[in-house]
Amino acid sequence: MGTILIGTEAVAEGLVTPDQLRYGYRRLFPDVYVPKAQPQSLADDAIGAWLWSGRRGIVTGRAAASLHGARWVNSETPVELIYDCRRRPNGIIARNERIDWDEIVDNGQLSLATVERTAVDLGRHLPLGRAVAHLDALANATGLTAESVYPLVDRYSGARGMKTLRKALDLMDGGAESPKETWLRLLLMREFPRPQTQIPLVDEWGMPLIRLDMGWEAAKIAVEYDGAHHQENRSQYVTDERRLRLIQARDWLYVKVIKEDKPAEILARVRRAWALRETATTVAKRAS
Repeated sequence: MGTILIGTEAVAEGLVTPDQLRYGYRRLFPDVYVPKAQPQSLADDAIGAWLWSGRRGIVTGRAAASLHGARWVNSETPVELIYDCRRRPNGIIARNERIDWDEIVDNGQLSLATVERTAVDLGRHLPLGRAVAHLDALANATGLTAESVYPLVDRYSGARGMKTLRKALDLMDGGAESPKETWLRLLLMREFPRPQTQIPLVDEWGMPLIRLDMGWEAAKIAVEYDGAHHQENRSQYVTDERRLRLIQARDWLYVKVIKEDKPAEILARVRRAWALRETATTVAKRAS
């Protein structure tokens, strides 16, 4: 009890009785079971999907990203397998695609696509915005770089979805710490130069004090997404207020974005910050 198992195999080997399987386990996939008391998790679903494939499938995509340490993956996300099967159960996406031996790792419980191959499948099979968000999270967790993925881009240059993958890799930034930060960065790039992420703000001795989510260091303009937890917790509110004073004391223009802000409003506020900075620069040049 406590492990995910193939029902017929476990009964045949005497690991469980048919009654134990019936009353103590719940069905994940055809002939694959997990203890009823075990909370649902994407990791368990991935192991179950691998077992369902007869231990032949390779876990990739969002489930693989989660197993590699990426955050922000919904626990109810379908498990993506590289596996030749036209009839697959709910909760599994099976694709009959090429994968080479150097794109597979064994994590001790199942066969898993490497970080780089996982990135390829995220970029190929998801819409651009969602692909970038998941790639950001994967890069944040693992240190993945676009350069490390390029050999596979060349290897599969003619495959479906490679155009989207190339765009997603170009937009990927491991400095993003939430999907909303990715969304905000992509929004800003519609109109402004690509913002830097995780910008260090240093003291007079060059020691880092805080990091800004994103912005433009040369222009001293910072833009940050303020999640709900910042508004609901008093100690977080106090920390944020002191942080804001620190930022403003160093002559940064600060744009805080909240959930209720509309894209046009955000762009307008950032536009005003750029205008203020450009006006200040012009005045300073004339004064000198």
